[in-house]
Amino acid sequence: MARAPTADRIIAAARRLLEREGAEAVTMRRVGDAVGITAMAIYRHYPDRAALLNAVADQGFAELAAAAQRMRLPAELEPRLLRMVDVYVDHALAHPRLFELMFLAPRKGARRYPRDFKAGRSPTINPSVAVLQEGMARGELRADDPWEIAFEMGALMEGLVMLYLGGRIGGGPRQLRALIRRSIRRYLHGICT
Repeated sequence: MARAPTADRIIAAARRLLEREGAEAVTMRRVGDAVGITAMAIYRHYPDRAALLNAVADQGFAELAAAAQRMRLPAELEPRLLRMVDVYVDHALAHPRLFELMFLAPRKGARRYPRDFKAGRSPTINPSVAVLQEGMARGELRADDPWEIAFEMGALMEGLVMLYLGGRIGGGPRQLRALIRRSIRRYLHGICT
């Protein structure tokens, strides 16, 4: 069922506030002012601020999943996974506050590992799991839990992105991408001799 145009305008206004000023700036009053409605009118669409922020996060997840589906992927396992990582990093760098809301901020109703992920409820991790399952089926990867591996690789990438956004990693986006790619390769190949 499609959302009402007002609900879409509310999400758009909340997202603009989030991206400009952070999640703490997203109040019902400020969103209402931006949309030209009363704060109370927002409650017809979203029962509370948490539900509104969840809707903004869900929009970000949908955008990221759509970007992952649109990308052209090489046939080989490692380059395919690295290309997928690039899409996630691009999204994180283009929308750092949205990225933080999506992946790091405590949110009521946020997907939790392992239950929600293994039930296929994560549109952003499902493509990575599919690639890992394919690699295991072809014998390119040893048999293991593809959900756990995808979750761990995501955590590695998300952690490095947040360190970068927090000013803890020097250089620019290019250096960050290179560091993340090296880290994912190390994870895939192991560091044991």
